[in-house]
Amino acid sequence: MSNFCKLATLSNGEKIPVVGMGTYQMDDKERLKDLVKTAIKLGYRHIDTATVYKNEEAIGEALQEIFNDPSFEVKREDIWVTSKLSTGDQGYDTSIAAINASLKRLKLDYLDLYLIHFPGSTGLDVTSPENKVRRMGSWKAFEEMYKSKKLRSIGVSNYMINHLDEMKEYATVLPHINQCEFHPLLFTKDLLDHCKSMGIHFEAYTSLGDGKIGSGEFVFEELTAAAKAHNATIAQILLAWGLHHDTIILPKASSEARLKENFASKDITLTPEEAQAIDSIYDRM
Repeated sequence: MSNFCKLATLSNGEKIPVVGMGTYQMDDKERLKDLVKTAIKLGYRHIDTATVYKNEEAIGEALQEIFNDPSFEVKREDIWVTSKLSTGDQGYDTSIAAINASLKRLKLDYLDLYLIHFPGSTGLDVTSPENKVRRMGSWKAFEEMYKSKKLRSIGVSNYMINHLDEMKEYATVLPHINQCEFHPLLFTKDLLDHCKSMGIHFEAYTSLGDGKIGSGEFVFEELTAAAKAHNATIAQILLAWGLHHDTIILPKASSEARLKENFASKDITLTPEEAQAIDSIYDRM
């Protein structure tokens, strides 16, 4: 397995590793710190967290220990760190405060990427027009922090086409990334294509379909055949499929073995026929 990870170039010229380490539901502080260090040793250079994950502090401690340990041979600029704004912090003033709080917990002077985690706000009905007002306020704060270099890139998460189109009305900087759930059971090609048309790079989470794909009623010959052809696991084929569609993938891992397995997916290149066959799974569901 190569330690080199391909970089994707965002619309602002920033380069992001296409395989990251997801950290959702990883709240055992010491365990997470060990996993972050192991990931860096294996070649990972991209860590994804969020305010609501409540693990920014642990990740910040791990990163500082890594930067201060010469054996890692890793500097701050070598690692891409993403965090996200919670729905309870939507709005201009609260977004500014939340960004600064994330930076403090992560012990960083800047974040490579900060995302609006969801288009809605805590305490509001999804149909409330106040959601848009708060989204606009948050994005204004994001743009200011981007221009001040505290955020090197800015983006959104779980935004649908209507949310992205709405941003054309008020954004002076369009999102560099939209992070959404993406796997063969949720092959949102229209959203993927729309992001591309706006110059927004697509990040995929839950690439393994919450661990359901490949077992029970979710066993698919298309995946099994590709796994056999590439001497790979179903999980690796699912991740390789995400990479085939030019998405950035953020698989979680709870062990060194799984970190290795996930990272090795970057070395698998599906044929157009294999990818198209996997695409077709969605049409049958």
